[in-house]
Amino acid sequence: MTRPTTNTESARVTTGTAGKRDVWICYWIVPVFYTAFGLIFVLFTRVMPPPRADTGAEQITHFFTDHAVTIRIGFALLLLIVGGAGVSNGIVVFHMKRMSTGSICAYIYMAGMAVGALPGCLLVAFCFLAAVYRPDRDPELLALLYDLGLLSYVGSLGCFTAAYFGFAIAIFFDRNEIFPKWLAYVTIWQIVTEILATPVFVVRSGPFAWNGSISFWMGTVVFGTWLMCVITFLRRATALQPADEQALP
Repeated sequence: MTRPTTNTESARVTTGTAGKRDVWICYWIVPVFYTAFGLIFVLFTRVMPPPRADTGAEQITHFFTDHAVTIRIGFALLLLIVGGAGVSNGIVVFHMKRMSTGSICAYIYMAGMAVGALPGCLLVAFCFLAAVYRPDRDPELLALLYDLGLLSYVGSLGCFTAAYFGFAIAIFFDRNEIFPKWLAYVTIWQIVTEILATPVFVVRSGPFAWNGSISFWMGTVVFGTWLMCVITFLRRATALQPADEQALP
């Protein structure tokens, strides 16, 4: 005789969406945040693609004058939503802690991305906002803010390299198949592009400048590919997670 299935048992054999609403809410914040991030940096603040590095103080002054309004609007919006980066990193760490490799790589990823938020996102915002806050500043000071912001944004290296290293190692040694192994190789290319961006601190033109084909464009393509893969497989990992899985420590 077949025993009737209880409501609890029925829930366990479903996809479990109702049992992990918090995880799904956090997941959907990720594509929304990065879409908004891209719109802010491309359409409003003109940080992407970066303006030229080999330009003079007069041209830099004109850049800030011409885009002062959109820079204020764009970076004000960024400062309102920048917490989405924490949510995005948090759900990656959540699934990394479900791996058989333990928590150490998850903490490496979390710490690296947290440290990277300052030079890789917020510093350029504060530099550009300070530049348009007082439009009558000395052009040389505006040039300093311009250089500092863009060098920081494109040249943030070690913190993200450490995060990608932890992510790749965790995937390579994971036996729970939370993420596919080939994603680790894509992540290694992220490390390569960070290393190739090192010359931005000494080169003002050409492929290794902060707006160059290698330092910026290649890194952006690789990052975009990696991010789309991560978002796709975060969705898969969330969907496959058992609804009755024990809470992580």
